[in-house]
Amino acid sequence: MYLAVIIALQTRQVLGYSLSDRMPDELVLNALRNACHLQTPPSGTVFHSDRGSQYASDDFRNALGALGMVASMSRKGNCWDNAVSESFFATLKTEEATEPYATKQDAHRAIAQYIHGFYNPVRLHSSLGYLSPNEYARRMQHPDQDPSMRSAA
Repeated sequence: MYLAVIIALQTRQVLGYSLSDRMPDELVLNALRNACHLQTPPSGTVFHSDRGSQYASDDFRNALGALGMVASMSRKGNCWDNAVSESFFATLKTEEATEPYATKQDAHRAIAQYIHGFYNPVRLHSSLGYLSPNEYARRMQHPDQDPSMRSAA
């Protein structure tokens, strides 16, 4: 089973995801659609990915363009700049997907529950000052209520 995720770099929130038996272009398009379902990203938002053919496809690039997003890809052989997504997958494997799932439906249900019920709202991240992604995002939206989120400028 393949999983594509869209993660906000600043908040570490999983904004959208998609699961499939195969790795078609539609997998990443569905993840993007899910990420933009509740809120369209601001024009100029940078979408960074690896050099996978799904992200380089005309359909995906057209979808990014329609949303006003800017495509950014890793240099060939440079896996280090996708560390946030790689970290998410490692965390998912050690905290949730520790055993094979009995059915595809079980996998879908468990991964959705992990993302929405634990990873985004509860799991603490050292890079976020030991806040959950949802809490960090909430504080970013209301910096006047949290002195630690105010700019030094």
